[in-house]
Amino acid sequence: MAELAIITVGKVIEKLGSVAYQEFGLIWGVKSDLRKLERTMSIIREVLFDAEKKQASDSLLRIWLGQLNDVLLDAEDLLDEIQYQALREQAVATYGSTSTKVRHSFSSSMKRAFPFKLAHKIKGIRERLDEIAAEKDQFNLTIIRGDAHIMRPLRDPTHSFVHPSTVIGRYKEKKKIINFLMHPDGSKNVDVISIVGLGGLGKTTLAKWVYNDERVVGLFQLRLWVCVSEDFSVTRLIKEILKSACDTIDDNWNVDTLQTKLREVLRDTKFLLVLDDVWNEDRNKWIELKDLLIDGFEGSKIIVTTRSKLVASVMSTDFTYNLQGLSQHDCLSLFVKCAFKEGADEQHPNLLKIAKQIVGKCKGVPLAVRTLGSLLFSKVDEREWEFIRDNEIWKLEQKESDILPALRLSYSQLPIHLKRCFAYCSLFPKDYVFNSYLLIQSWMTHGLILETSTNKKLDLEDVGDLYINELVSRSFFQDAEGDYPSLPIYFFKMHDLIHDLAISVAQGECSVVDSDNKEIARTVRHLSFSVEDLGQEVPKCLDKLTKVRTVMSTKALESLPVSLVEACILKFKYLRFLDLSESYFEVLPSSIGTLKHLRYLDLSCNRRITELPNSICKLHNLQKLRLTRCTRLKWLPNDIRNMISLTYLGVTINSRCLLNNGFLNSLQFLLVSNCPSLQVLFQGMDGCLPNLRTLVIARCARLTSLALIMNHLTGLEDLIIYECENLSLTEGEDNQDLKLSLRNLQIINLRKLVVLPLWIQVSANTLQHLHIEDCKNFTALPEWLPTSNSLHTLKIINCPMFSSLPEWTDNLTPVRKFQPSGYFELIRKCQPEYPPKITRVIDLELDEDEDTWSTSAQENGSQATSTGA
Repeated sequence: MAELAIITVGKVIEKLGSVAYQEFGLIWGVKSDLRKLERTMSIIREVLFDAEKKQASDSLLRIWLGQLNDVLLDAEDLLDEIQYQALREQAVATYGSTSTKVRHSFSSSMKRAFPFKLAHKIKGIRERLDEIAAEKDQFNLTIIRGDAHIMRPLRDPTHSFVHPSTVIGRYKEKKKIINFLMHPDGSKNVDVISIVGLGGLGKTTLAKWVYNDERVVGLFQLRLWVCVSEDFSVTRLIKEILKSACDTIDDNWNVDTLQTKLREVLRDTKFLLVLDDVWNEDRNKWIELKDLLIDGFEGSKIIVTTRSKLVASVMSTDFTYNLQGLSQHDCLSLFVKCAFKEGADEQHPNLLKIAKQIVGKCKGVPLAVRTLGSLLFSKVDEREWEFIRDNEIWKLEQKESDILPALRLSYSQLPIHLKRCFAYCSLFPKDYVFNSYLLIQSWMTHGLILETSTNKKLDLEDVGDLYINELVSRSFFQDAEGDYPSLPIYFFKMHDLIHDLAISVAQGECSVVDSDNKEIARTVRHLSFSVEDLGQEVPKCLDKLTKVRTVMSTKALESLPVSLVEACILKFKYLRFLDLSESYFEVLPSSIGTLKHLRYLDLSCNRRITELPNSICKLHNLQKLRLTRCTRLKWLPNDIRNMISLTYLGVTINSRCLLNNGFLNSLQFLLVSNCPSLQVLFQGMDGCLPNLRTLVIARCARLTSLALIMNHLTGLEDLIIYECENLSLTEGEDNQDLKLSLRNLQIINLRKLVVLPLWIQVSANTLQHLHIEDCKNFTALPEWLPTSNSLHTLKIINCPMFSSLPEWTDNLTPVRKFQPSGYFELIRKCQPEYPPKITRVIDLELDEDEDTWSTSAQENGSQATSTGA
């Protein structure tokens, strides 16, 4: 509770003290009220760091903090309303009113009424805050200075793509399980083995160790791994097994086709299937699945990992291994590995003694040991180790099998900004595969990523990467990996118990709407929907909610009910993050225009929607709009220029022209992809995109020329063109007044490219990276290129008509593992919509025997892109 209050009060005080809000207050006659609000908040902030330390053991203090959080968030919403009003007036002043005179008159009356409503709301918040401030003295809170709004320096970031740690202990367990795998029962084709144990004991790790053992690899023709978790849908599991066996399946297959394909794949094949993390206690569901698996070759095996002995019984296992905790010796070895640099434990014998005492409290659970060890990594102050050993959290009442106190202790030691980001992850289901890019975007939308005190020039996306790295290093995230280590997009998971911890600390703030349809606290501000079929009725658990800021779906719903979309838009006027991707409604409600606070709107992959209501243009706060893969979308609204905060637009459109006189002054990134009818990007666009930095055009088959727009994109730095078969870059290139300053130019699979256009020469002194790939007719590099003083990297890949390099390239040094500054940021922004080839990382080598370039290409494939989409 206190963590959220500390961050929110810092942001509100900063806004109230800014010149902009002081001017707003002066204009609307509320400057004095805003200053009084700022003073009260400053007084409360002084004791919040002490409240953070004491909240775990004081239930009344937690209630007080909950009330404080509520009013602080309301204050933040109020300041956002002030910002929205200012942006609205700016839009009208810049572009004029597009409404009728009657509407304009009504708008004017609303404008006159705004100061009165504003003063009334400020008064209400001040009164509530004054009452809360008066109650703080009963908790004997002391003043502790601190600045939560500036991020504390993190330890050196670890590499995100960690390899699984060497398993400590479990040799006997592994031997017994492998022994059973190698000796079939003989009475039936398929045997079932269960590994049963408490959460965090390492059941999955043991299963992986067995699964990858050389003897096991050689024993089975087919090995399959499926993460089951709480959703034991037989249809879903059939799909997952087929994906593990065949990589891809046809989404149009019905259930009957799926079961037929599964039986064909497994028939007469000796297979090993691991069903990891099973919770299902319904025997009928298991029998339905097992009937499809029993035709495997004699000696086939199924390994099940579960916390429940009842699950093992329901699945009629032939061999059950009850996993116990690690020995004290093994636990200490694991702790030392996590807490000390190699060999450093011998230099700190006193710390080793304390380590033995800490390990004893972890009850042999590797997850608890690893988490606390990671927390103390490289710390040599004995007082810090003793604080962990003697912490009051260990004394809290707990069940015999409950290890959450150990994990909560690790959570309590997180910096405040990481606590809020971690709690937000409770919105996602167990075993969810996180996409780093999308998670960072959601954190940014809610202001959870703060500037660093050490390097204020870092983009917030880069700071978000540091956050994830830190959470990985502390064992809050695991299995972090990417298809290629150099990519900035990566994927990771949370252990079930860590997920339980996130739910525990996010209570009252985040909630998941699932099939249980349980009652949700009024204070909840972040919602995710995690059910496959919601029906047409709006869940009753939403009735009491009004202040929700996040609505997302964590599963691809076959049909997101329009009634639910409308209900969320009408009820939740403070939404900042609205993810309706993968939905299939045809009409976006016009009430979308009432969401004054909305920053992020995702409508991507909706293949039914045909148009957007013009009311969407009232979203003056909107920063990111994703419309990619909306294949039936006919056009963008005429008044899109009123979205004056929009910095990112990704769009698929079924129209001849993308924008008609669409002045998007704030737009910095534009992605146009999969537009089969697009012939012209912009019409009447003089000065329409003054701040555009990145333009990505992909798979627009009828687009023929960019000549008319290049003169207007004076701020363009990155230009990427991919698979536009009729696009000619040289058409109409007689314009001599171009003012381009390109840094990155990437041209991939452009059939009409023979030579580079003359207009690129304008960027001779700024071009850093030139990448030409799969251009079958490309023949030669321009003669002006050697005069470029800025060129760092030259890539020419799979261009058969380009047979040799000019002599002047002898002075260029090939760059191995292309990793230029700014390139990763570009890839990150393109993800997850952009086609997979753009995320290639290629080693370039100069063939010593021939005067030609040879390439060794290692590409990430399509999985990273499709997963994120």
